[in-house]
Formats: sequence, C-alpha cells, structure tokens
Amino acid sequence: MIAIVTALGAFWLGYLLRSRLAAHLSYAVAYLWAFVFQTLYLLLASFDDVNDPVFAPGSFPLEYGLVTLGILVIGLALVEAGHRLRHRRSIRTEAATDGGLAAA
Repeated sequence: MIAIVTALGAFWLGYLLRSRLAAHLSYAVAYLWAFVFQTLYLLLASFDDVNDPVFAPGSFPLEYGLVTLGILVIGLALVEAGHRLRHRRSIRTEAATDGGLAAA
C-alpha cells in the first residue's frame, strides 16, 4: 500500500505543489497514513491462525522497517525530482516569454 501511494503520488505532489515544504509534508502525511493502515492490517492478520504470518510472534520485523524506510526515501526523492522538474520548466517558460517580449 505504501508503495502504491509512493508510486502514484510522490512525483506529482512535487510537480504540482509550488512549495517544496508543502509537497514534502503532503507526501509525508499520505505515506504515514498508508504506513499505519498497512502495518495494522498486517499485524491483525498475524494474530489470526494462518500458516505463514507476516509478523511472527516473538520476532522483531527489522526487514519490514528497512523496506518501508527505503520506500520513504525513494518517495522523498521523487517529490524532489518533481519539484526540480517544475522549477526547470518554469525557468524555461519565463526565458521564452521574456525573449518573445524583447524581440517585439
């Protein structure tokens, strides 16, 4: 679920929101909502009588934490990439607009 939120939203938040802080904060809120929902879903499933639970009783899920941390870092990088692309395009658009006015 957090991978889906990251894949579908991170880049576009960075691209569409003008403020870098607002883009990162919006992604962080969406990520944290998905993280809590996913963790609770997996935790509740491990309490049922299933043969192969995600979180085994008595063990600390370090791998789960590392993977979700990696997804968070990738998402923050995608937000930054979207923001930088927007900034580059706006500079190019301003340069083209200023050049057109100077030529007229």
